[in-house]
Amino acid sequence: MNEALLRSLTPSVLTVLVRRGADFAAAEDAVQDALVEAVRVWPADPPRDAKGWLITVAWRRFLDATRADAARRRREDRVDEEPAPGPAPAADDTLQLYFLCAHPSLTPASAVALTLRAVGGLTTRQIADAYLVPEVTMGQRISRAKRTVSEVRFDRPGDVATVLRVLYLVFNEGYSGDVDLSAEAIRLTRQLAAAIDHPEVAGLLALMLLHHARRATRTTPDGSLVPLAEQDRGRWDTASIAEGVAVLQTALARDRLGEFQAQAAIAALHADAPTAGETDWVQIVEWYDELARLTDSPVVRLNRAVAVGEADGPRAGLAALAALDDSLPRHTAVAAYLHERDGDLTKAASLYAEAARRAPNLAERDHLTRQAARLHTRRPR
Repeated sequence: MNEALLRSLTPSVLTVLVRRGADFAAAEDAVQDALVEAVRVWPADPPRDAKGWLITVAWRRFLDATRADAARRRREDRVDEEPAPGPAPAADDTLQLYFLCAHPSLTPASAVALTLRAVGGLTTRQIADAYLVPEVTMGQRISRAKRTVSEVRFDRPGDVATVLRVLYLVFNEGYSGDVDLSAEAIRLTRQLAAAIDHPEVAGLLALMLLHHARRATRTTPDGSLVPLAEQDRGRWDTASIAEGVAVLQTALARDRLGEFQAQAAIAALHADAPTAGETDWVQIVEWYDELARLTDSPVVRLNRAVAVGEADGPRAGLAALAALDDSLPRHTAVAAYLHERDGDLTKAASLYAEAARRAPNLAERDHLTRQAARLHTRRPR
């Protein structure tokens, strides 16, 4: 079973059902039913037209659900017969579907969560982790969003800012998570940049390119994480870095700074340093100050504490960290790193071990466990 194929076809199939008159929540349920049926049937009897098969089965599932629901029987009056599937359109509707999900009737946070679940293919747990909220809270948010859009017409697309937020979170999950979505996020952001002259669209594209340029060096062949300072910079994708820097410079020249441009500027400074020791940490702190002003994000302030520790010394970094809530994800790991830089290996080893227990994924847990073990062997007896 080709799961990547199913994932790539899902947005277009969902778009077809919405265009045929299905409300969004019911269409999503029907598409999910069709995907389950594909997993069951295709290994023994693969279709010649995968997309057409999914459209046909999803539409039938939608009709079945509609007829079974008395509250929606009025929709049956508009359905004389099942539309013939016919040849599937070749156009890529994914970006349009992102805008449709970012409907004005939803808050930006709800629109992002709904799109990540329905179009991006992320699980509720993955979305909750991205938002730093409990999984049950995110599940309720997505359910409310589905109920809201089930009674509206998709004739008013959402705004660019919400779509950018979705693309950014999809890229991050693909970059660091279990599902490879980063290349798809870059592709869609390129489409958006070609269609819309907007400095933050350019800023997001630059940020994605600069991060993606380092992807091959972020892990070892066995999946172990490689910290930025230890990555082989000779293996970074210089073409992607050059493109990202050029896109960023053009955006910054318009003097309409946004958070994605600021993040891209930080990524560009890392990419520009020939070695980790030559990184311009002072300028990175300045960009984090700009980013904190734009977003007031605790995650930004956590990353800023690391940069302060590099620019002004670990004790300055620890002082910046002390101002933040210690329940913030990865707070303990940052504290461990700064205490190690300050020479307190016993404290650092203990914090690394604690951070490993709180790690959100296996790769990060294993990395932090190795850090703790490394310091246990170094500290004085």
